[in-house]
Amino acid sequence: MAMADLTVLTICGALRAGSTNALLLGEARRAFGVATWVAADLRLPLFDEDIETSTGIPPEVQRLADQIKAADAVIIATPEYNKALPGVLKNALDWVSRTRGGPWRGKPVAIISAADGPAGGARAQFSLRLCMVPFRARVLPGPEVMVAHSRVAFDAHGRLIEAQTVKALRELMAELKDEMRRAKV
Repeated sequence: MAMADLTVLTICGALRAGSTNALLLGEARRAFGVATWVAADLRLPLFDEDIETSTGIPPEVQRLADQIKAADAVIIATPEYNKALPGVLKNALDWVSRTRGGPWRGKPVAIISAADGPAGGARAQFSLRLCMVPFRARVLPGPEVMVAHSRVAFDAHGRLIEAQTVKALRELMAELKDEMRRAKV
């Protein structure tokens, strides 16, 4: 199995184009190496069962569910908003849970975070891991990658400065590759 033949979906829990979580996903991509990369779009309507009842699953939600299903693995980068995962990410998880076919089931998932606080998004990762339990994805336990004080954690070229974090990210991406291989067997 060649890594170039595999598809990795990236989900950024921040909508801001210059977010440090988007930068962290770029670092994850470099650490992972060759693959087909797809970036999810979380600009979805707010979850509302009345929408689902009246018009069905919105096309942009179904597209996200299809991207998850088609991917060989998913990397989720989450900021921490008010001590938890951001609403835009929770909204996406809630919507995808309403789609058919269990797109997350058995899917290798790596979780990373960048936050301006000193814990680097630890609480956001914890809350995200709890949200992922019902989906039965294969969420990697670690190594944990949490970038603290994220506004100063990247250089002018968008590269992580701290060597220990880069090392942990490389290890996590190696673990994700291993999990992808196991999932393909």
